[in-house]
Amino acid sequence: MLSVLQLTRLIKDTLTGSFPAVWVRGEISNVQRATSGHFYFDLKEGREAILPCVIWASTAARMKFAPVAGVEAEAYGAISVFEPRGRYQLVLQVLRPAGLGALLVKLEELKRKLQAEGLFDAARKRPLPHYPRRVGLVTSPVGAAVHDLVTRLRGRWPATGIVLAPVRVQGPGAATEIANAIRRFGRLGGIDVLIVGRGGGSLEELWAFNEEPVVRAIAASPIPVVTAIGHEVDQTLADLAADVRAATPSHAAELVVPDRRDIAHRVEVLHERGTRAVRHRVAHGRRRLEAALARYAFRRQRELFASWRQRIDEMLARAEARVREAVARGRERLGRATGSYGLREWPRTLTLHRERAGEIRQRLAAAIATGIQERRARVTGYDDQLQALSPRRVLVRGYCLARKPDGTFVRSAAELVPGDGVTIEFARGEADARVEAVRVQEDEGGEENR
Repeated sequence: MLSVLQLTRLIKDTLTGSFPAVWVRGEISNVQRATSGHFYFDLKEGREAILPCVIWASTAARMKFAPVAGVEAEAYGAISVFEPRGRYQLVLQVLRPAGLGALLVKLEELKRKLQAEGLFDAARKRPLPHYPRRVGLVTSPVGAAVHDLVTRLRGRWPATGIVLAPVRVQGPGAATEIANAIRRFGRLGGIDVLIVGRGGGSLEELWAFNEEPVVRAIAASPIPVVTAIGHEVDQTLADLAADVRAATPSHAAELVVPDRRDIAHRVEVLHERGTRAVRHRVAHGRRRLEAALARYAFRRQRELFASWRQRIDEMLARAEARVREAVARGRERLGRATGSYGLREWPRTLTLHRERAGEIRQRLAAAIATGIQERRARVTGYDDQLQALSPRRVLVRGYCLARKPDGTFVRSAAELVPGDGVTIEFARGEADARVEAVRVQEDEGGEENR
């Protein structure tokens, strides 16, 4: 009969011997760090299975990645048994993030680095201009984001000019294009505010806005930057570096320019308030004057103040006329802004650019095809010349080549003596021969026999 300790140790020896080293993948959960520096946590696969894990402090000190709850990870270690509780566990030697977890870890490391440099400090955030004359857009030229931005900007404040810097917003090279566009706007001048953004997407699709060049370009921009990246739940490092973060592209347009209808309403309210204030003060002054005349028996002097009262009425009329004139001018300016040419021609211009791009693409394809044909003809000509110069073509016409035993070609009969062996190469095949006699052609045209 076995004791509990004996059975537990037997199980431990069996598990340790069967699983001395194994890789396991799962989601980290229930992370605890003891005062000793040891890590205790679980690797789980949904609700179907849980594997207790431990990282000793000496091993944890060498690891670059500490366990974080909710991160998918890959673990390497040996199965052991904790005897006091009779529980098996994985003693880790290696722990690394897997898949999306690796991106999250990389993102967190860059965030800590840039935060330590002060790129996300609230003190460096700048206010947006109230009435921007020109707005720069850094986004893809196609898709819903640019359509929402242009539509909302034109609808709210048509007098604002819009300048688009078309860039890729995902994939290799997107971060470089975005950062370069932001820097170009800074050098261009005449732009009052920038909107940098794109539509929604996964972490991988939004990753360009988490890359260091984009974040540093936003932080160094001399123009206030509004980011409108993804949806409200999405947050990137570019959002943290921007002066203002918008929930969506449409929200960014609302933050950047005022609504002309709101401004018109405010003008009406101020006009009515100013008119009431002027009337109130004039009426109050008139009542005081009449009370003074009645109280101090100045009735005989009413004629003295009649002209003053008339002047007051005239001043009141002129004040009301000026207010009405100012309101009329404001309405006229608002009407001109509403009818401003703005970006009405933008869709047609974009269509023309697309057509020109198509024509250029066709001409480029034709030029490439012509170049390939010319080079192919040149290569064919070179091949024909090489074939014409080949000694094999000479052999086809009935000539042959003679080689010495060492493989060198015989160029003159003077190189041979009777008895030498030679190899005769024909157009098809070879033959071994022996020299019986040598006849050397002399310069004067005679022959020397050997």
